[in-house]
Amino acid sequence: MGTTYGDWLKEQREVAGLTQQQLADAAIMTRTHIAHIEAGRRVPSKEDARRLDNALNTGNVLSRFLPGDDAAVADYFESARLLEQQAVMIREFALSYIPGILQTQGYARAVLGTSFPPVSEDERDRLVVTRLERAKILNDPVTPVVWALLDEAVLRRRIGGPGVMAEQLNHLVRLAETGRIQVHVLPFSLGGHPLLSNMVTLMWFEDQPPVAYGEGLWMGKVHDSPSVVQDIQHRYDFALGNALPLKESLALLRATARDCEHHDRPSHTERGGTGGVA
Repeated sequence: MGTTYGDWLKEQREVAGLTQQQLADAAIMTRTHIAHIEAGRRVPSKEDARRLDNALNTGNVLSRFLPGDDAAVADYFESARLLEQQAVMIREFALSYIPGILQTQGYARAVLGTSFPPVSEDERDRLVVTRLERAKILNDPVTPVVWALLDEAVLRRRIGGPGVMAEQLNHLVRLAETGRIQVHVLPFSLGGHPLLSNMVTLMWFEDQPPVAYGEGLWMGKVHDSPSVVQDIQHRYDFALGNALPLKESLALLRATARDCEHHDRPSHTERGGTGGVA
């Protein structure tokens, strides 16, 4: 987001003779949140913009001219995507696919190529770019803190083929080895666990309560009810407590990647050996 929207908000606040804290109180927000919006570091939600319009008597200007972007994501994921960019801690649980912010380009392209009906190559390119842009939050060496809890099925399903999968698993290992993320695997031997129904993302922020995002087939929902978020957090903590420790999880990731690499190598016959018919 550029600073034009934030600059205009600051100008209207000053014209109204309000400090950031006074505006925050009137709009039922935090001063830090106002400061981030004015500095161009945050995109306000529609509800934020509505409350700011009411507090500043600016009609619906702030609501109508919310900063837009060209991000190619499903409508139901848009609010979660914006929250993801603001979070200081993210805890992911993946049931079928590697979480989006941890995907390599090859893996993301393979995942997005499974759509039905199929999307055009241009549309898939747009979707891949958006997914890789989301992953840039990991460029900051500290924030957000990221935990990835993976069902073993995520490792075993070779999305894009063995070569693509090996690259993806090695990417996770590198991120964990550098300390950028924590990775834990829920092994098949565990049997059932309380997160088995769908994928979950938990997010914490500097200046607002935590939220949870759950997603299924063609649907997703951001949960901000404290009781619901707490229940999901308890389920996550319970599952995490039964997951493999980091060292064992990384060993499993490496072993699975090596197995993929082995199956991706051409056989002696494919390389032109004498095993085939002359």
